[in-house]
Amino acid sequence: MPKRQRKLAPPRGYKMHVKKGDTVQVIAGRDKGKVGEVISTLPKLSKVVVKDVNVRTKHVKPQQEGEGGRIVNFEAPIHSSNVMLYSTKEKVASRISYTFTEDGRKVRMLKKTGEVID
Repeated sequence: MPKRQRKLAPPRGYKMHVKKGDTVQVIAGRDKGKVGEVISTLPKLSKVVVKDVNVRTKHVKPQQEGEGGRIVNFEAPIHSSNVMLYSTKEKVASRISYTFTEDGRKVRMLKKTGEVID
C-alpha cells in the first residue's frame, strides 16, 4: 500500500531586497549591465519587472471585426537575484544592509556608498 503524501501549501511570498520604484542594475543574463527602475514586484515568484529590461514582443490577433492585428512590446519579469540596487549618485551597484535611524526606523542602506534608500 503506498504511503500517503501530504499536499504542500503554495508559497506565500518571499522577502525581496528590492521594492517598486528602486533603481537597479542587471547583474546576470542577456541584459547584463542595464540600469532601470523596478516597475512591479512579484513576491510569490521572487521576480521583478524592470523598465526597458527583458523586453519581449507579442503578436496580438485582432479582437473585433475590422480591427487589425498588432505587435506589442512589453517588459517580462526577471528573477530578483539577477538585479542589484544601484546608486545614481555614485554610479555603482551595491549590496544592501539594514540599519536603524536616530528615530528608530529600520531602513535599507547601500553597503558600498552608505547611502540610505528608504
